[in-house]
Amino acid sequence: MSDDSTDEPLNISTGELLDAAVTALGGARREGQVAMAEAVTAALEKERHLAVQAGTGTGKSLAYLIPSIRHAQNTDTTVVVSTATIALQTQLVERDLPRLADALEPVLHRRPTFAILKGRSNYVCLNKVSRGDQPPEAEALMEEEDLSWLGKHVKRVHEWSSETETGDRDDLEPGVPDLAWKQVSVTSSECLGASKCPHGEECFAEMARAKARDVDVVVTNHAMLAIDALADVDILPVHDVVIIDEAHELDGRITSVATSEIAPRTIRMAAKRGEKLNAAGKDTALENLAEDLDMMLRTREPGRWVTLDDTSRAALGGLRDGLWALRDAIARAPDGEAASDPDRAAERQNLANHLGDLHDAVVRILGVFGSEGEADASEAREVVWLERSDRYGDTLAVAPLSVAGLLHDRLFGDQTVVLTSATLTVGGRFDVLAASWGMPKGQWDSLNAGTPFDPKKAGILYTAKHLPTPGREGPAEETLDEIAELITAAGGRTLGLFSSRRAAQQAAEALRTRLPFDILLQGEDSTGALVDKFTRNENTCLFGTLSLWQGVDVPGRSLSLVLIDRIPFPRPDDPLLQARTEAATAAGRSGFMEVSATHAALLMAQGAGRLLRSVNDRGVVAVLDNRLVTKRYGSYLRASLPPFWETTDPATVRAALKRLVKQ
Repeated sequence: MSDDSTDEPLNISTGELLDAAVTALGGARREGQVAMAEAVTAALEKERHLAVQAGTGTGKSLAYLIPSIRHAQNTDTTVVVSTATIALQTQLVERDLPRLADALEPVLHRRPTFAILKGRSNYVCLNKVSRGDQPPEAEALMEEEDLSWLGKHVKRVHEWSSETETGDRDDLEPGVPDLAWKQVSVTSSECLGASKCPHGEECFAEMARAKARDVDVVVTNHAMLAIDALADVDILPVHDVVIIDEAHELDGRITSVATSEIAPRTIRMAAKRGEKLNAAGKDTALENLAEDLDMMLRTREPGRWVTLDDTSRAALGGLRDGLWALRDAIARAPDGEAASDPDRAAERQNLANHLGDLHDAVVRILGVFGSEGEADASEAREVVWLERSDRYGDTLAVAPLSVAGLLHDRLFGDQTVVLTSATLTVGGRFDVLAASWGMPKGQWDSLNAGTPFDPKKAGILYTAKHLPTPGREGPAEETLDEIAELITAAGGRTLGLFSSRRAAQQAAEALRTRLPFDILLQGEDSTGALVDKFTRNENTCLFGTLSLWQGVDVPGRSLSLVLIDRIPFPRPDDPLLQARTEAATAAGRSGFMEVSATHAALLMAQGAGRLLRSVNDRGVVAVLDNRLVTKRYGSYLRASLPPFWETTDPATVRAALKRLVKQ
């Protein structure tokens, strides 16, 4: 660490550090925060994994940051803190950690240090910028007018790259579309490496990694954590402790990183790049194979693949060989090219890496199916599915059936891990998520740190038992009537969480003509702008779908009613969850409870958690799906929610909402 550190251990307890921080920050003692901080400290000292559920208002960031800093300075190591969202990363690095460093500096050996580390693709690539190539994506897919639009954005990033000190996409204001950013950045697999890149010494991503090497706390995200676990080389600094915040999203984020895709358009682009590197005709061969793949995919229905016919196997086998042949052809650089034309040499290696990734994806896809061309549900380790898009064409994807084994070996095997979130218990138990993470049996502890709120006194869980069971065609007329009555009683001030974009849109359109309140609809402006309008205008409603279930923090009078239109079970045709359900059933477990009910329980807990964001908040969570009280699994779902006072009486709820308006 720093030169002025001492080998003597800190002669101060976590409790004393927490008291010093809370006093300096002008806060008050919170029992849940104290309990969590002590539990995290014990976990780090005993080297046992820990799962902590800490509800809104607990102050969990301080409860894990203080033990982390104490451990880092006592052991002269770095602690990695991983989050799921950019918003929490930003909060930790720009607000929580600077204030905490100020508060703790007087009582520690030295001032706590910290840094943020993002994936390589979040930083502008100076090698790509210096080459200034016309994007191959543009050549293949875009009209001239769109090319001009894209070019303006790319040009602005080029100009910014000579001024910025960080090269971090989040520091570019205003931002640029994803397609434009892709032209000026590289993924970790596409990167040449600092030693081979002409701009290695000034690389923004490398500078960020260097800055993160000798600090007490490195803040990163679940995707980077996954890359570090999957890679054969260390991406993150050497560490023996990982703190995972927003841990309810860990499975999904790790699965996303471990998913590979192939698409005809991607392969065509790779072939066009190979053409410029004297590929000895292997580029033309690959273009032909991309056409074969395109034709084959058009004959298959979108969704999960459980069989592979001979025609599909032949197309994929030919593609696998063609990708490797082009990789071999362009990887052989002429003598002296690295010195005489470093940009061309860089493109050669970049493309070779990309072709290798595509080849490996095809190998994974073929490996799912046995010699008879069928995937065995009881033996499956990976899942293959076809996605169809009017804009982007067909994409064939492969993902691990479960990431539990990966995490068991690569995450929990090498370091002490603390996982925390406001929602970690499913059906009132920690072991459901622990199993999905691959937590080693007998090597972990748990704590429910609670919340400073009193959900039974502050909130009502209302289930509209009298309404018809929701259908797939959108809200029934009786449901729209119920929503109108509830919103009227609440005086607006409603967050409507819908299971689909279509349902949210149908409800908004129907109710805008019936209610005197503004109804904001997700998609009609940026989510941030909509939430800001909703927060500032007390009688406004905001309707939306998935990201609003987890991303809205509106304390105070602007939010008194959270509407949930239906239990958010996953789509029955979701290929990955479908495969996981079948695997659980084949193993003798309940696939529905293990997959669909767990998925719904976590989302409902997140959605219901939007209601109480401060100790003075009051309100209602209204679930317009009678199955919450009429089906056996309803008790499992309710046990995952905060312990609100429960009712199925609409008159009681409307009266409570009207009293809130008068207050």
